[in-house]
Amino acid sequence: MTATETATLGGGCFWCTEAAFKELDGVESVTSGYAGGDTEDPTYEEVCSGDTGHAEVVQVEYDTEKLSYEDVLKVFFTVHDPTQLNRQGPDVGTQYRSIVLYHDDDQKEIVQRFLRELDAEGAYDGDEIVTEVEPLEEFYEAEEYHQDYYEKNPNDQYCSIQAEPKVQKVREKFGEKVTQ
Repeated sequence: MTATETATLGGGCFWCTEAAFKELDGVESVTSGYAGGDTEDPTYEEVCSGDTGHAEVVQVEYDTEKLSYEDVLKVFFTVHDPTQLNRQGPDVGTQYRSIVLYHDDDQKEIVQRFLRELDAEGAYDGDEIVTEVEPLEEFYEAEEYHQDYYEKNPNDQYCSIQAEPKVQKVREKFGEKVTQ
């Protein structure tokens, strides 16, 4: 039986993050949703208002035989810019913030160490990493039309401009871990 773990990450629009993670061998599922806020079971429109405190996030369920939590973090910190406060590219607001919502103390320790290492390396040209690290309180699955959005809407201009480069980056930088 396959052992799986779940990571919950927010790095801008969930369509883009979801598409990037679906490229990886070992990813069992990616679910777009909302977390990190106060409103119970919010709608997309409520989250977009910026008033719920939630971020657009993905939950990545992965096979621990093929991917480690560190692998997931490496991809996450490659496909988004963790130095942009409350935004990613054209998407602006707290709902697009960089956030890692850990599931247990092990994940918390790993992500904190990972961030210290990125800082020590000067990984982003010395720019400050503003990624929030918080415990996952509750994950709310986004509406069905947000799930697999990139796959279902290959001609969507936003996906072509924003998601496609992230997918290509995963293929280029993590080729040995990409589903063949």
